Amino acid sequence: MLIGEYTHTIDDKNRISLPSKFRKEVGKKLIATYGLEGCLFLYPTTEWEKISDEMGKMDSLRADTRGFNRFMFGGAVELEVDSLGRVLIPEYLREFAKIKDKGVFIGVHKRIEMWNDKKWAEYKQKVVVEADVLAEKLSQTGAF
Repeated sequence: MLIGEYTHTIDDKNRISLPSKFRKEVGKKLIATYGLEGCLFLYPTTEWEKISDEMGKMDSLRADTRGFNRFMFGGAVELEVDSLGRVLIPEYLREFAKIKDKGVFIGVHKRIEMWNDKKWAEYKQKVVVEADVLAEKLSQTGAF
């Protein structure tokens, strides 16, 4: 399970180190793509295959399904983790997430999210304020 929050600096060759606790879970390759709320989603390859299969089952005659599939698959790229645990995030993904010199990695169960450090701080502050309301809504769905 991927959990925790880690801030890392991007080096002069645009590489960033994955948190060591995440490296054990993801292995030598992972898939990065556009995420939601302006972050990037990074998936272990086995998890990406499951998501890919599920998305492939969605009704391709629906415009919203086609659009979301294009968003997720069109932005996807395979990243190789080097011997020092670093990955090279392509420029188009860094631009999408506005990640310049620091990235924040968030473990979210079976995926990693990568955020611009300032944007993450703002988002986290908003969610902290709304946590009680969100928990109540989720409890009504039977999630808790």
